[in-house]
Amino acid sequence: MTEYYKAEDLDRFGDVGKHNPELYQKFIAWYTAALEPGKVTKREKALIGVAVAHVIQCPYCIDAYTKSCLEEGMSLEHITEAVHVGSAIRGGASLIHTIQAHNTFDRNAL
Repeated sequence: MTEYYKAEDLDRFGDVGKHNPELYQKFIAWYTAALEPGKVTKREKALIGVAVAHVIQCPYCIDAYTKSCLEEGMSLEHITEAVHVGSAIRGGASLIHTIQAHNTFDRNAL
C-alpha cells in the first residue's frame, strides 16, 4: 500500500483552487492576512500553528508549521512544549464533555 499523505503534495496546495478559483483566492487572502504579524508576532503564530496542526492531526500542517518554527529559530523543545499545550487543551475539552454523559445518566437512571 502506498502512503496516503505525501510530503510533496503540500507543494500542490494551489491545485485545490483549480475548480473554484474565486473561492480559493478568498481563502488565500484570508489565510495570508491571518498569518501576518499584528499584536501576535510571526514567531508566535508559527508556534500556535504547529500546536493546532497537531491537535487537528493534519500532517501537511505539521510539516508546514514545523518548518515555519525552524525558520523562526525555534528548537524542537519549543515545538514539543507547544504540542503538549495543544494536546492538554484537547484532552481537557474531551474530558469536560463527560459532564454531558453525567447529565444524561442522571436524567435517565432508574
